[in-house]
Amino acid sequence: MDASLVASLGNVGAAAALSFAAMGSGLGTGAAGMAAVGAWKKCFAQNRAAPFLLVAFVGAPLSQTIYGMVLMLKIVATATEAAKGGSMNFAGLIAAGVLGGMAMGISAWMQGRAGAAASDALAETGRGFGNYLIVLGVIETVAIFVLVFILFALKVTV
Repeated sequence: MDASLVASLGNVGAAAALSFAAMGSGLGTGAAGMAAVGAWKKCFAQNRAAPFLLVAFVGAPLSQTIYGMVLMLKIVATATEAAKGGSMNFAGLIAAGVLGGMAMGISAWMQGRAGAAASDALAETGRGFGNYLIVLGVIETVAIFVLVFILFALKVTV
């Protein structure tokens, strides 16, 4: 195979990393956003102040898109560098992008679902914001681990 074709195939993994991570962010922010709107509606219906802090729960899953972009840029750089050298494991780059992006996307989705529960709980009780953020942070850690481990694997194996 010629070098440009191999690099292009490797870049499929780059596109997958960003795409799957962003899909998860969309699902997660959608879930948390719908819950926040519902929680605000309950507050308004009861003539209570609607907590603006719910926006933090809605926005939390967006960071996984950034992680997907970081992985995408690393895969593109790896594919470009390897194509110049004449050899590349493009299947490894595709796998890194697809599996890494999916793992980050699922983390974002679940973070959004937890943010949805946190929105409901905070709006109802007015308490526990720090505890709810800790839960979202633990879920975020999954995406960070995936990013770091795949970046390390790309450096070592490709």
